Amino acid sequence: MRQNTLKIVTAGLFAAMITIMTAYICHIPYGANGGYIHFGDTLIYLAAVLLPRPYALAAAAIGGGMADMLTAPMWAPATIVIKMLITLPFTSRQEKILTVKNMAAPFIALPISAAGYYLAEGILFGSFIAPMASLAGSLIQSVGSAVFFFVLASALDKAHIKGKTRQILHL
Repeated sequence: MRQNTLKIVTAGLFAAMITIMTAYICHIPYGANGGYIHFGDTLIYLAAVLLPRPYALAAAAIGGGMADMLTAPMWAPATIVIKMLITLPFTSRQEKILTVKNMAAPFIALPISAAGYYLAEGILFGSFIAPMASLAGSLIQSVGSAVFFFVLASALDKAHIKGKTRQILHL
């Protein structure tokens, strides 16, 4: 029971950090579609490598969804699905954060995110031509989040955070 409570609390903390990072820190409005560039995906990636998959999915969905509810509510339904999907290429089962799979994962998450928002924008605005202009913003956001993830993950690996997290959460 205690282990589940710790995992739920940790996922909640990640959801809160994702919300704040996405909605307020490095929040750059982009285009006329109500979208914005942010680097909250960095924390989604980190949650995906530190938490078991169901908890990472919840943190990503809640954090991304809440950020959109606070800033651009029309995007929230799409964001909830897309943010859960971008956690899937990552693994939390390794001893370190920066594994081969986790170094490739942000580049797998990039087309998932870009395609998801392209489809969402096409559906929301009734055109699949206009959303092409938003692809540059998706690229900047995903690459920027990947860079921040690599820097943060490297530092956390040097501090052996993964082992400590696994021990505390009984993974």
